Amino acid sequence: MPIRCDIVSQDRMVFSGDADMVLLPGSEGVMGILPNHSPVLTTFNFGIITVITKTDRNYFTVSGGVADVQPDLVTILADAAENVEELDINRAEAAKERAEKLLTENTLSEIKDMDAIQKALRRSTFRLDAIKKFKRKTPGSPREP
Repeated sequence: MPIRCDIVSQDRMVFSGDADMVLLPGSEGVMGILPNHSPVLTTFNFGIITVITKTDRNYFTVSGGVADVQPDLVTILADAAENVEELDINRAEAAKERAEKLLTENTLSEIKDMDAIQKALRRSTFRLDAIKKFKRKTPGSPREP
């Protein structure tokens, strides 16, 4: 009997389906969630959610949010979430370069929103790492478990 997993970002449903196991980047470390898990509410910052079925693993980047675990349902409400397969390496590299350029070409007094630029740099670096580690080499090809 699988557990239902819903991953929702602020603007869309990122994933909804059954899983044999869900790995969450909880605030206290990675949590493995199986069907009939005890109820838990946890928060998280940046991390990878892994949805495991008998035949596949799906990876999702998340940045900030909460997970509500019930015996038959894991609901993840994320500030931002993306399926690693949907990430574009060129776009992530361009975002990283823009953020690095803003940080190196301007003095601290010239940068109005230093925190936002640092978050953008962290997000783009995180996306690039996720692509390199988890994205399939070709669409539809199997991934090593």
